[in-house]
Amino acid sequence: MDNLRRFPAPWVMEEDKDGFRVKDANGFFICGVMHREDLHRSGYQYADSFLTRDEARRIAKAISRLPELLRRPQY
Repeated sequence: MDNLRRFPAPWVMEEDKDGFRVKDANGFFICGVMHREDLHRSGYQYADSFLTRDEARRIAKAISRLPELLRRPQY
């Protein structure tokens, strides 16, 4: 059944300079979650409009876990 999926599991989270990327088992880019930690450190007026690095990491990790959370139970 897994070979019929368009985005096969497992999905992995990778960190780059500006955020986190989620890719499927074939290396296909699924989504990106960006952050701006520098704005939070400098007290930028609109810093709360951007995610911190930790918030972005937690969201990307949750997205990468979707295939295992949605897996059908084996009976």
